[in-house]
Amino acid sequence: MKDSPQLSIYPSLKGRTVFVTGGGSGIGAAIVAAFAAQGARVAFVDIAESASATLAEQIVEQGHAAPWWRTCDVRDIGALQKAIADAAAELGDFAVLVNNVASDDRHTLESVTPDYYDNRMAINERPALFAIQSVVPGMRRLGFGSVVNLGSTGWQTKGSGYPCYAIAKSSVNGLTRGLAVELGKDRIRINTVSPGWVMTDRQVTLWLDDEGEQSLKRNQCLPDKLLPEDIARMVLFLASDDAKMCTAQEFTVDAGWT
Repeated sequence: MKDSPQLSIYPSLKGRTVFVTGGGSGIGAAIVAAFAAQGARVAFVDIAESASATLAEQIVEQGHAAPWWRTCDVRDIGALQKAIADAAAELGDFAVLVNNVASDDRHTLESVTPDYYDNRMAINERPALFAIQSVVPGMRRLGFGSVVNLGSTGWQTKGSGYPCYAIAKSSVNGLTRGLAVELGKDRIRINTVSPGWVMTDRQVTLWLDDEGEQSLKRNQCLPDKLLPEDIARMVLFLASDDAKMCTAQEFTVDAGWT
């Protein structure tokens, strides 16, 4: 029998203001819940209203402060930036931004049209920059901040079936490294967390078949399946003061796949 993991508590996260995109389900929901459990003041947006409401209720039932949340389609940058502004007006300037929102819909090279390509970028790439643009003035007022961008190992392992997603996710490291100097002058850190194959409900339902199980056994160094909570733990570290000298880096959480 495996021992239960002894997980860290980060005192610096208690009361800290956090904004998460795509926080209603999957990895995003685990990130929101993890910050709430640390005593942070959390806000999130997601397009999935029912899942978001359920998550908020569960967090309260666990004895944590209710998160601020709003249904939002991040393709609408104006709506995203207004949500960030409204949440900040209620909770205070954000010290932490987690750019998590993404959609890895499968597609072929031949099927991609200009409209489809633009739509994929509007979900998987564009919101991150404009969310950063929205929170940075507040971080400068605070005198510090942490931005965590969610990348992916899929393009690094030459995964197939999602060329537009691969393009978008490969750009995350460029965004992180391209802003590190500018933001660092104000003690704002920016890093990438790149998950491996995480067993969200969506992944298990759509793509975890016998072949996938064999692929996990063949490619991961560790035998356990990667869970959303495993990604959240790395995000917590990078948001905390424990990581105060970490910036412009990519942190991979993939059980040793890459």
